[in-house]
Amino acid sequence: MRSRRAGTFHLGTSPRLLTIVGFVMAAVLPVVAAAQESSVAQKPPPAAPPPAPPPQTSAPPTTAGEGGFAVQSPNGDFQLRIGVFAHSDGRFALDDDNDSVVNTFAVRRLRPYLRGRFARRFEFYLNPDFAGGTLVVQDAYVDTIFAPAFRVRVGKGKTPFGLERLHSASNILFFERAFPTALAPNRDVGIQVLGDMAGGTVTYLAGVMNGVPDGGSADLDATDSKDLSGRLLVRPFNHLPRESPLRGLGIAMSGSTGKQSGPGALPAFRTQSLQQPYFSYSAASADGRRTRYSPQAFYYYKAFGGFGEYVRTRVPIVKGTVREEIGHNAWQIAASLVLTGESATDAAAGIRPRANVDFRNGSWGAFQVAARYHMLEVEEAARRLGFADAGTSLKAEAWTVGVNWYLTPNFRYVVNLERTVFDGDPDGVRPAENALVFRTQINF
Repeated sequence: MRSRRAGTFHLGTSPRLLTIVGFVMAAVLPVVAAAQESSVAQKPPPAAPPPAPPPQTSAPPTTAGEGGFAVQSPNGDFQLRIGVFAHSDGRFALDDDNDSVVNTFAVRRLRPYLRGRFARRFEFYLNPDFAGGTLVVQDAYVDTIFAPAFRVRVGKGKTPFGLERLHSASNILFFERAFPTALAPNRDVGIQVLGDMAGGTVTYLAGVMNGVPDGGSADLDATDSKDLSGRLLVRPFNHLPRESPLRGLGIAMSGSTGKQSGPGALPAFRTQSLQQPYFSYSAASADGRRTRYSPQAFYYYKAFGGFGEYVRTRVPIVKGTVREEIGHNAWQIAASLVLTGESATDAAAGIRPRANVDFRNGSWGAFQVAARYHMLEVEEAARRLGFADAGTSLKAEAWTVGVNWYLTPNFRYVVNLERTVFDGDPDGVRPAENALVFRTQINF
């Protein structure tokens, strides 16, 4: 009988143990396999790759449309816009039995302009005028934009004064601006600050300028004195919805002051439509502080538009040993209605017809009718003290009616009838002036 050493265990010699191990493996392996299959089934599928980012959109490098031609960088930080603005006119006097007025066709404005932006914070505007066969730089300035509420303008541009004077010539309501503009300074050189606050509810402009005569423009100063000018505009209901009838109401106040001297600082006045002189000073000079102020108001609602303004200037005048302050006063009220229903506006873009003129399809563009009364008066002391030229008129008042036909946003016809009476007497020394004027406008 084979002996067995205590404490030793031989697998090969234990049939019972082999049977037990085989049974355990047969029972466990299926369970493990099932668990592995379950784990594979419950494992989430791999995450889908993230979607590709949308393509970066950028401004087209070149554009052409109603606003002219433009070239710009992809992000819009640099831009150059090119356009042209032109007025071709006809001026005819009615009942001019003495042939005192020359009827004429004329190119009133011919302005190819450049407007641009660089580094997003800087904008410039260059606006030369070739009308009359001469070159006059109407505007040439650079703006530094710190914020919508604050920008600095350096160069030549419109003085921040008046209402209709600040309307763009591309969207003046009538053939010519009214008499108050004859007292408001035109273009001048200097430094201005301007901006919109509270979402456009308040707009301000203020500047230090060389100083120009009433209605005048200049590129250089004739004296060391400078003018301070400013305008504050409030649209109290600008926060209301666009359909609100109060949203288009605005009120404004302008003022300027500065010491001026010499005969060149005194104005001369002409009729607005036919540009006929009717008042001037004779051998007199400005001699002291000139002040101007102008309250204004406007209202636009749907197809209706209206505005009014008053301008007063006062300046000391000297002639020989006689010195006196003389005042000039002017005011106007104007109203318009777009017969075809488009919205009236004083913005530079003007009225935009719902459909451009297309006679075959029955589209006639947009039609607007307008009327105004305006007057200008020089204080009687100018004549009594011998400051005024002999035969000049101290007062002119005019009535104007007009029709504007907008064939496209870039093209319109203007027709006006205007009657001007001098010194309150249509049959006086200076007979009343009756004018028929018309204009073709291109603004592209």
